[in-house]
Amino acid sequence: MTVQDHAPHRIDDVATRPIPVVPAAADAADATAATGQPKPTLLDQMGGPMGFVYSTLPVVVFVTANAFLSLSLTIAIAVGSGLALTVFRTVRGEKLTAAAGSLAGVAVAAGVVAWTGSAKDFFLIGIWAAAAGFLVTFGSVLARRPLSGLVWNAVHGGTHDWRGDRTVLRAHDVATLAAAAVFGARFVVKEWLYLADSTTWLAITKVAMGTPLTVLAALVVVWAFRRSTKQLIDTPA
Repeated sequence: MTVQDHAPHRIDDVATRPIPVVPAAADAADATAATGQPKPTLLDQMGGPMGFVYSTLPVVVFVTANAFLSLSLTIAIAVGSGLALTVFRTVRGEKLTAAAGSLAGVAVAAGVVAWTGSAKDFFLIGIWAAAAGFLVTFGSVLARRPLSGLVWNAVHGGTHDWRGDRTVLRAHDVATLAAAAVFGARFVVKEWLYLADSTTWLAITKVAMGTPLTVLAALVVVWAFRRSTKQLIDTPA
C-alpha cells in the first residue's frame, strides 16, 4: 500500500459524490470497483456542488447592479464577476473548462442584453433552452423512446432490448417525464415573468428552479437507471 493510498481526498471530491446529478452516477460504484478509481460525474466536471453556487452569483450581481447603475456598467460588472470567479476556481485547482462554464454563460447572456438593450433579456437564452428541453424530453416519450432510456442503453453498449421490457420502459417514461416537467415548469414560469418585465423575480426564479429541481429530476433518472440495470443486466436471463 503506497503513501498515495492514504492521502486524503480533496474536499471538493468528497462533497460531490453524495449528490447524483446524471444517470451515469448510478453506475459509479461499479466503475470504481472495476478500475479502482471513482468515475467522475458531470457534477465533478462542473466543479462540485459549489459550481451551481458560482453560476448563480453573476446573476445576483447583475440584478443588484441593474437596480442602481446604468445598463452598460451592469453588463461590465456581471461579466467581471464571472471572470473573477473563473480565476478564483482555476487557482483552487478546478479544471479550466469547468471553471469557465459560468463565465461563458454570463458572457453570452450579457451579449444579448447589450444587443437588445433590455435587462430582462439576460434570462432569454435560459427561457428558450427550457422550452427546447421540454420539447425534446416530452417528444421522446410520445415517440415511445424516452430519452433517459436511450442514454442508459448507450452507456451500457447499446445492445439491450430495453424497450421490450415493460418494467424498464415504464421506468424511463417516468424519469423522462420528470425531466420534461422540470423544463416545462421553468419555461412557463420564466416566460410569464419575462412578459411581465420582472427582472428581479426572473433572477429569484432562476435560483429557486435551478439546482433544487435539477437534483429532484436527477434522482428519478438515477432510479430508472438502477432499475434498468437490475432488470436487464444483474438479473440472469
